[in-house]
Amino acid sequence: RGLGDVYKRQKEVMEQFIKSRRNDKIGLVVFSRFSFTQCPLTLDYGVLLDLLDKIHIGMIEDGTAIGTAIANSVNRLRDSIAKSKIIVLLTDGINNAGKIDPLTAAKTAEALGIKIYTIGAGRPGGALYPVEDPVFGKRYVRMDTEIDEVLLKEIADITGGMYFRAKDEKGLKEIYETIGKLEKTKIETKEYANYTELAGYFLLPGLIIFLLEVLLSGTILRKLP
Repeated sequence: RGLGDVYKRQKEVMEQFIKSRRNDKIGLVVFSRFSFTQCPLTLDYGVLLDLLDKIHIGMIEDGTAIGTAIANSVNRLRDSIAKSKIIVLLTDGINNAGKIDPLTAAKTAEALGIKIYTIGAGRPGGALYPVEDPVFGKRYVRMDTEIDEVLLKEIADITGGMYFRAKDEKGLKEIYETIGKLEKTKIETKEYANYTELAGYFLLPGLIIFLLEVLLSGTILRKLP
């Protein structure tokens, strides 16, 4: 299968993950040679899904700037007051672009209490990648999957996260489900019950009747022996 088809499947898995969340602010950072925020943190999953759908191959110059992507994500999360702040870093390449060292960015995330789950995605044997040939026009060439697993593991370890390897869409789906279960936030609620005191409505008439009985017992209405 071509790389475009693989990305389409990956986006479908991410869409399912987003739809499974409740009351979680989620943002979307896209990166290749450069990195930018496709969607800031939001609870509007409809907008988020729409912006996810607009991501396509070639929208950014080719490359893999992992450190820049982490720094961009950290910048979006740093002011969040959420108890659990995480980054899910999905990449199918090695860090070969950007001016920010990935490990330095990971240490910054750790200092701010942000956990990073890293996912190395790619089918063994690579995939077909579209290239523009000056003679024959657009054609597809097979490119091997290059993933720096050592780096991704170290990024996860620094921040208290985990590294996963996704070889196909099924594996990626299982990974997102695992992350979802690991990051379930416990929500504590306080329940209040409103009570209306009704005893007064019965005590007052009862007291009056009792006093009348005491008073009348000394009159002609007293009980005969």
